[in-house]
Amino acid sequence: MTHYRERLWPAPWLFISTALVIPASLLVFLPINTTAGIIVAIVLYLGCVGLLLLGSPVVEVTDTEFVAGKARLPLALVGDVAGFSGDEARVQRGQRLDARAYLLIRGWVDPVLKVGVDDVDDPTPYWLVSTRNPAALAAALEATRQRTPGK
Repeated sequence: MTHYRERLWPAPWLFISTALVIPASLLVFLPINTTAGIIVAIVLYLGCVGLLLLGSPVVEVTDTEFVAGKARLPLALVGDVAGFSGDEARVQRGQRLDARAYLLIRGWVDPVLKVGVDDVDDPTPYWLVSTRNPAALAAALEATRQRTPGK
């Protein structure tokens, strides 16, 4: 059962900025053929939008694991959880970042959640995950982790 699920959709400004592919492709293809130029511009923009949507990772808490993108962490190995936003999130992504940490960071999502990894065999000390609602994600992790046997 899923207790929390969030897809890190791209920000609206990304769709607007990728629209710059339209005039760029028109500049290249309009002198060759007007119809081909318009078709190529539309196809390239839709391709960019498709890649942005397909590349949006999912952050999820289930009965057994914490999922961040393609990575999975069993709830029994989840350690301390802390959410950060604003300047504190910036510091966590920069000055206080451990090079061994697993990162699922999206530049258009400011808040982050720091999830400790309680596994002596794992060199990763923690996961740093972008989330639009760190308090809800932390609460879901804590509540689900308390129900997990062995924790």
